[in-house]
Amino acid sequence: MSRRPSLAASAYLPLTASMSLVGIYVALSKPLVAALPVFVLAFLRFGIAALAMLPFTPRARGEAPLSASEHRLLFVQSFFGNFLFSICLLNGMAHTSATAAGVVLSTLPAAVALLSWLVLRERLSGRVIAAIALAVGGITLLQFAKSNTAPGSASWLGNLLILGAVFCEATYVIVGKRLAASRTPLRVSALINLWGLALITPFGLWQLQQVDLGALGASTWGLLVFYSIAASLIAVWLWMTGLKHLPANQAGVFTVALPIAAAIVGVAAFGEAFTPLHAAALLLAAGGVILSATARAHTVAAPV
Repeated sequence: MSRRPSLAASAYLPLTASMSLVGIYVALSKPLVAALPVFVLAFLRFGIAALAMLPFTPRARGEAPLSASEHRLLFVQSFFGNFLFSICLLNGMAHTSATAAGVVLSTLPAAVALLSWLVLRERLSGRVIAAIALAVGGITLLQFAKSNTAPGSASWLGNLLILGAVFCEATYVIVGKRLAASRTPLRVSALINLWGLALITPFGLWQLQQVDLGALGASTWGLLVFYSIAASLIAVWLWMTGLKHLPANQAGVFTVALPIAAAIVGVAAFGEAFTPLHAAALLLAAGGVILSATARAHTVAAPV
């Protein structure tokens, strides 16, 4: 009986670190968007990550070749979870604050539940419906909160694009259930990243003609490398490490670290405003995450 709490406790640090890292790199993508066009930034991100993930790309000894169905799933995952997600996220960051983006991204558990209901016909419990309502309330509050965005930008457009990224990621999560059972997480991530690189390359090369990469400073390159490795490799590894010791339906509560980390970086690094409305939106988002996680835990535990 004494081992179970220690096993669960060993998951807390990697899961919290993973979601904190996501919040940090989402916030830090804001200066990258200011320095580089979106397609060039996404192209460089996938290219750098592809080099870093070369050791995980080949098929392991004894591993069965990918089936045609798995190839299709990898493409769908990459199209929504990498290609469209990056376009929505990076364009959204140009129009909203890091703090607001973190709050919107924290609606992911509610979005997954909603898509599961629409696509997989899973039943929505009262807690999940309440979580979705809290998520909508948090996003609505953001429209009344002042944010330090670029002059002439529309924060509502940025928040809408970030919400689009959330639903792209929710699609990625739902499709990923089919691949997780037979392939290692890092190899799936490496292959999805390669698909993302293939999809973005024509747009990246077209836009790259307008950019002088030699003019980028060392700090920008360092930030770009951190963003690429953190997004494609480290955050995934930390999350999967935590899931070894804790069921996925309970791990969802740790996504609350995402908006907190994004808000801290936004305020501390970029001097963004953090008003009582931002705090209220953050609390609503946290409540939605906790309700979503506890609702799924209850659903999994129920007899079938």
